[in-house]
Amino acid sequence: PQGSEEAKAFVNAFLKRSMPKMKDEAIQDILTRKAVVLEHYSKKKTKQKRKKTKGFTAKQRREMHLFEIEPEQQRYTIFLPLHELWKQYIRDLCHGLKPDVQPHMVQGKLLKADLHGAIVTVTKSKCPSYVGITGIILQEFKHVFKIITKEDKLKVVPKLNNVFSLEIDGFISYIYGSKFQLRASERSAKKFKLKGTIDL
Repeated sequence: PQGSEEAKAFVNAFLKRSMPKMKDEAIQDILTRKAVVLEHYSKKKTKQKRKKTKGFTAKQRREMHLFEIEPEQQRYTIFLPLHELWKQYIRDLCHGLKPDVQPHMVQGKLLKADLHGAIVTVTKSKCPSYVGITGIILQEFKHVFKIITKEDKLKVVPKLNNVFSLEIDGFISYIYGSKFQLRASERSAKKFKLKGTIDL
């Protein structure tokens, strides 16, 4: 508006719309000070919930055969490079496995390490048929190891009631399967007791 009266009317109307809770006297009082703070009512933005991507169920994984190793792939020589990688991984994890290294330190590292690629031997078992099985660990589950032997046979060995030996650079470690019934991901976060009664 060009005229002063029109401008005054416009400002008064604008302020009433902008500050509906204030009376006319209060608005005029603010105008005399030449400082006006307009109230702003912002609409609250509704946050959109992110949809979690659902993975496959255990049944679906079984139906799709995700964890099965094809018969033509069940050959010991195929997985020897995996074993070499595992040995390098353990050496890096234990800072070189030097002769003066403390055995309990190495043992503590191995308890939490990934065992895929390790060569293990069943040294004790309540079931005599398992004793002497040696091979590379291809898969570790909560209750079993899947091991490929030098004879190219895939063995499923339960952890329960079995003792496994593991050797690297002259250091031999024993794994008591009954105390080892965890998934690899859970084992890395678990605190193992160094002392205690150990049995099959």
